[in-house]
Amino acid sequence: MIAWSRKRAYTANTWRSMRRLPKRTNHERCIMTGKDIRLSRLFSNNENAVVIAVDHGEFDGPLPGMIKLPSVVKRIYPGVSAVLLSPGMLQHCGHIFSYKGSPMAIVRLNWSTVYAFHWGYNDADTVPAMSAEEAVASGADVVLVSLTLKTGNEARDAHNVEVFCRQSSEARRLGLPVVGEFFPARSGSLSEEEMQDQIYRGCRILAELGADLIKTFYTYKFREVTAACPVPVLGLGAEKLPTQLQALQLAERIVQDGGRGVVFGRNAIQVPDPTAFQQALCDVVKKGISASQAARDYGLHEPNIC
Repeated sequence: MIAWSRKRAYTANTWRSMRRLPKRTNHERCIMTGKDIRLSRLFSNNENAVVIAVDHGEFDGPLPGMIKLPSVVKRIYPGVSAVLLSPGMLQHCGHIFSYKGSPMAIVRLNWSTVYAFHWGYNDADTVPAMSAEEAVASGADVVLVSLTLKTGNEARDAHNVEVFCRQSSEARRLGLPVVGEFFPARSGSLSEEEMQDQIYRGCRILAELGADLIKTFYTYKFREVTAACPVPVLGLGAEKLPTQLQALQLAERIVQDGGRGVVFGRNAIQVPDPTAFQQALCDVVKKGISASQAARDYGLHEPNIC
């Protein structure tokens, strides 16, 4: 009888204490999906994102500074937001994603001739390289799917859209954020105005097709691109610049013009001290420190070569 009384008293007290719990805020009531959680990690503390790209070998084979990729990625600054890799390299470079607070893994899902510059390809034929299901099983946090339009062939453009939509749809079903990369055909031969027009339209089209964020070229009217796009836009580094200061200044302009971060590859890897440059890059992109100040802080006055 005594035990029963104690049980009743405990139950009553517990119920009363539960009733006194503070009401949950609107934020606490918000239901976050897997995609939301991963995007929040990419833009942790609402900072801009710094992504280091090492996926060049998927199109170019070995490049200077990226010959032994597992060793190269060991030197990536742990404070970057993410690392972009090709499908097969995640298994060889998984060690940099295996500790608390490590960068996120972004895996490229498709392959396109638009990136095969060394073969002189121009048609931008695109095919899947890995499924989103295989990517998440390999450890991917985010996936990237590229899109090229205005190839000069309507059927090819439609096929490229189909590849993007099919792969991004599978990724959404699995809770993976999709980076849509807009890469114009024959980008090296486009005028400044033509490049602006393609990027301006292409980024909006990617957002309309369901991309969660976008990677693309910086243009001379980049602010118009970001203003017309309802999802975050990340500016890519493109060709390796002559000096590290110029690379930091490019990153500075990207965020000043509304970009939510950068995706740098050769400019962040093919340098004398990749870790130091990437620390400076994070200071510029995440903390708003000027490019010139960051270059002084890390002694980045030598040419941007490895």
